[in-house]
Amino acid sequence: MPNTTVNRKIIHIDMDAFYASVEQMDNPALRGKPVAVGGSENRGVVAAASYEARKFGVRSAISGIMAKKYCPELIFVKPRFDRYKEISTKIHKIFHEYTDLVEPLSLDEAYLDVTQNKKGNPSAGLLAEEIRARIFKEVGLTASAGISINKFVAKIASDYNKPNGQKTVNPDEVNAFLEELPIRKFYGVGKVTTEKMYQLGVFTGLDLKSKSVEFLEKHFGKSGNFYFNVVRGIHNSEVKSDRITKSVAAEHTFDVNLSSEIFMLEKLEGIAIALERRLNKHKVAGKTITLKIKYSDFTQQTRSKTVPYFISDKGLILEIVKELLYQERMKDSVRLLGISLSNLNTEEKKIVVVQLKFDF
Repeated sequence: MPNTTVNRKIIHIDMDAFYASVEQMDNPALRGKPVAVGGSENRGVVAAASYEARKFGVRSAISGIMAKKYCPELIFVKPRFDRYKEISTKIHKIFHEYTDLVEPLSLDEAYLDVTQNKKGNPSAGLLAEEIRARIFKEVGLTASAGISINKFVAKIASDYNKPNGQKTVNPDEVNAFLEELPIRKFYGVGKVTTEKMYQLGVFTGLDLKSKSVEFLEKHFGKSGNFYFNVVRGIHNSEVKSDRITKSVAAEHTFDVNLSSEIFMLEKLEGIAIALERRLNKHKVAGKTITLKIKYSDFTQQTRSKTVPYFISDKGLILEIVKELLYQERMKDSVRLLGISLSNLNTEEKKIVVVQLKFDF
């Protein structure tokens, strides 16, 4: 059911083609050329694509083979996550000079609540411009921004004037903005849901707004109430500066498919070492170990086990992974293996913020 709208001043900052842009910044020979980070023309999946590559239809999450078909001149670059993390840390340091309410979504995007900010500037739009200018001057990369009354609208708005642009949706513009929006552009509405919406005659925000909460809950379950509210500009989720890590994982895609559990064990040892390193870095331990297996036909399988105590040691993790590996026979050769640890020993911290309506 509809609830009271809480207006905030939210900025969503999204770096432009972040991984690829870092590679082009560090290697001038790549500038102006179609670049894909991750994968290769024979294996793997594209993690990020430069804007030059996107013109050919190359996108993240498509296979390297498909990306090469789309763009024969595509240059594949191995990801350097330590470098991306280094750059991301510099960017987030800039964010925190404006507000402590920063919620990172990934290395390249974050929400900032600037309702009350360290600069005392009442204009969220001007703050976004200043932050983007500083990122470009101090880091050398461009960023785009969306500014509005809540996280949902700000996230959508940040995609409007990419790259190196921003869009503000003022409080009195939110309803019209959402009503005119194609349903496929609603954040959280994926391909499957979009197709289902189309079948129900929902093509725009206005179409969605015409549906009752009962209708939406009937067809979309718990998400129905979410859709009913967000199309009316109601999304009161706070910017949480302490995002709780729910799981830590490490995985590897192999150049040659593995068909023997003996070879898989050898690879899993390396993955367990990488996982232990990440657990120590985050200073966490967990009780649920999950083995991820992706077969040569791209089907995926997970096998999990929960133990009664917290672990982070690679040796203990590997012992349980061995048990999971031999739990049942492999149905095909394997192209990817991964290990994750969840059910972590983290405690959620709740942030309470009282905010009032205001002029944007």
